Amino acid sequence: MRVIVRTVSELCITLGALIVLFVAYVLFWTGVRADSAMSDQIDRLHRQWSSGSVRPADPPGGRTAAAPGPRPYRDGEPFAIMYVPRLGSTWNKPVLEGTGRDVLARGLAHYRGTARLGQRGNFAVAGHRRTYGDPLKDFPELRPGDPVVLTDGTTWFTYRIDKGPYRTVPTDVEVIDAVPRTSGYTRPGRYLTLTTCDPEWGHSHRLIVWAHLDSTQPVEAGEPAALRR
Repeated sequence: MRVIVRTVSELCITLGALIVLFVAYVLFWTGVRADSAMSDQIDRLHRQWSSGSVRPADPPGGRTAAAPGPRPYRDGEPFAIMYVPRLGSTWNKPVLEGTGRDVLARGLAHYRGTARLGQRGNFAVAGHRRTYGDPLKDFPELRPGDPVVLTDGTTWFTYRIDKGPYRTVPTDVEVIDAVPRTSGYTRPGRYLTLTTCDPEWGHSHRLIVWAHLDSTQPVEAGEPAALRR
């Protein structure tokens, strides 16, 4: 009996230690790695942009036949940086193509098949609420009228939130449609959708905000007004 009790006790202690280590990994180490990875992605973009190895985005009215088109987004690669003043004056995250687990561990993820940045349609982006750097931890604080600013190295794009945070279920994929049914939009436009998990430490639901493209300006003109407040 003593041997059985001792064995069970040792197994419980071992299991408890493993659980503690796993929680520490999820809460702390994934954040350390993600913060480092996101910083690396942003540094990589700045190096690309400073070397001139990026084509400008299509202008809002479309490009001419003689002008070369923008480079396609490459799966798993960063192509823009997002700033959300409501989430903090120093909050900025890289946006990468695709929504795979490895992508979400390195920044925000652009849904394949949705619009390109600044273009007609719905530019849809996802991010973790918790773990992996907690990029969208304060997502519920977003409000209509808040700016969401992005740059691709040549242009600043300022979007304005129109609706949200809106709570729905993961199967509600219509939230990233070109004209999302529950967004309040009734006609095609240049929209942005941000999505994250809810509740804070779960994933049974999703939180959504929708925004429209409010203005653009070349990077040579300096930061947009939304970032200078």
